[in-house]
Amino acid sequence: VPLLIPEVNPDHLDALDAQRRRTGGGYIVTNPNCSVVGLAMALAPLHRAFGLREVAVATLQALSGAGYPGVASMDATDNVVPYIGGGEEEKIEAEPRRILGRFDGRGFVPAAFAISAAVHRVPVSDGHTMAIFVRLERKTSAADAARALAEFRGEPQERRLPSAPRRPIHVLDAPDRPQPRLDRDREGGMAVSVGRVREDRTFDLKLEALVHNTIRGAAGAAILNAELLKARDLLP
Repeated sequence: VPLLIPEVNPDHLDALDAQRRRTGGGYIVTNPNCSVVGLAMALAPLHRAFGLREVAVATLQALSGAGYPGVASMDATDNVVPYIGGGEEEKIEAEPRRILGRFDGRGFVPAAFAISAAVHRVPVSDGHTMAIFVRLERKTSAADAARALAEFRGEPQERRLPSAPRRPIHVLDAPDRPQPRLDRDREGGMAVSVGRVREDRTFDLKLEALVHNTIRGAAGAAILNAELLKARDLLP
């Protein structure tokens, strides 16, 4: 089953032929984890341009990500909870490798880099923020990394799909951005905001990313997936 981000891995739709052979006609395409959508979109240009060896990420995840009825007010107010159930850390460590991997005709071959994740629930209504640290196969400058991120485009932009952001990644220059309240609704909530791209002495690069978890990470992602399937004549 493809974990689809249309800008990142539309080639994984090749797996639908194998699904159809097994099911006799039907197929399933699904969204990744809501944090993974933003993380994988931020990692994809770096992986393509420079190769990823290791990734560490700490997430600051909004209350809306817990669904309804959500997090109890006494747990959320004036607090940070350093745990999210349902295997959240495991998803964040596994799904980007699958998304940035390849389909070999029989199954999905994960990308070879390693990921370590730590997740936190924070008192923000919408918008998951991530502090990302990467070690690269080919070292680069922060300026070249920021350029690769800013220039990233995918099939939804080429096809001008209705829900697709004009720029899937916005690289922000201000030293205190991205912020959920200021940046989560960029391009209708469908763009990922990246900031503070800088070189790191322990890893090679570090950066901050923000994704609107209920739009780009959930409902909007499903709509964009459907638009891509329609554009490829894969819907009945």
